Amino acid sequence: MTPACIGLGANLGDAVSTLKSAVAALRTLADSRVVALSCLYRSAPVGPAGQPDYLNAALQLDTTLTPHALLSALQAIENEHGRVREVRWGARTLDLDLLLFGRDEIVSADLTVPHTELTARNFVVCPLLDIDAGLSLPDGRLLASLPAARDGNGLVAIADRHWAD
Repeated sequence: MTPACIGLGANLGDAVSTLKSAVAALRTLADSRVVALSCLYRSAPVGPAGQPDYLNAALQLDTTLTPHALLSALQAIENEHGRVREVRWGARTLDLDLLLFGRDEIVSADLTVPHTELTARNFVVCPLLDIDAGLSLPDGRLLASLPAARDGNGLVAIADRHWAD
């Protein structure tokens, strides 16, 4: 099995319920097992002005799915939760990003791993560090050494790791 880290975000509707439902869906994903879940965070939106704050988390699952099969499964879960892709970085009911897939580096037309914005976003790095404080990128850089790991600007932990139980 390969460890994969997934970023979760939502800022429309009942975001807490949506994220709990997404975690439940990931727990039933074929050929996969959720092994860790981060705290739940509130973060300031990135992108177009006027959006509500986001709720963000991360989880790690072990999977035998290929990266592209996992991406398809994540997009299916997003679609089941009413995800509409109209505006880049716009408000959304659910966002599931494949952040890391083992030690793999992937660049294809529909998937880049590690996620292109991972290292610059505290609302991604901090939840990943909740999962594993020693987590590193495929190039060997420790996430804890990134500036985003020390940037608490606009980021507030609002629930512990058991928020989706």
